[in-house]
Amino acid sequence: MERICEPELMDDVLQAEAYAAADFSVSDRAVLAAIEDLLGARGEGPGHGLSFVDLGCGPGNISFLLARRWPGASVLGIDGAPAMLAIAERRRRADPAGHRQLRFRQLVLPGQQLQDTFDAVVSNSLLHHLHEPAVFWGSVRQLAAPGAWLYVRDLRRPANHTALEDLVQRHAAGAPAVLRRDYAHSLRASFTLDEVRKQISDAGLEGLEVRERDDRYLEIRGRLD
Repeated sequence: MERICEPELMDDVLQAEAYAAADFSVSDRAVLAAIEDLLGARGEGPGHGLSFVDLGCGPGNISFLLARRWPGASVLGIDGAPAMLAIAERRRRADPAGHRQLRFRQLVLPGQQLQDTFDAVVSNSLLHHLHEPAVFWGSVRQLAAPGAWLYVRDLRRPANHTALEDLVQRHAAGAPAVLRRDYAHSLRASFTLDEVRKQISDAGLEGLEVRERDDRYLEIRGRLD
């Protein structure tokens, strides 16, 4: 099935609120578990001295999980959509004492004004939003400290329209109409395994593990030189 891009930013207020209200807890916990596994012994304990950047953080789901799991680490969530970041900031202000090391920043990639590098670069469901995937991988290279861990999870494009409709029915049948529509658009805008492997090769990021997960995801993980 041919890829059809969707808007890069989810900045409609109603769309952002619907997304933030959806229950992604199972998949979000799976992302956190995968990051814990990737970090290994370095991820034990409260994470003092660790720094994370969460690319395309949206309303902050993964950023908050990182901050709670590693309260001694610094966590920066980046997103280009003000509507999404408004929700993330609202959530953070509801418990500022519990998230002292967590910050959010509005930034559209590529963000050359961000000069910091991080021990771990993570991203959940941003890649498919970008019309030019090289922007994503270039940002990964820019923000990763030498030896940084990388964990990326994203949708993968189904083979045909029938498979797409099956995934929407299986995973979003009870969701509001706006989320079902967005989910279908995101599946159509996502990449295949072979496409992502080529993107990584073109970016000079060989050595990363790229694999299919479950019935709809791609996972990219490893350490960067």
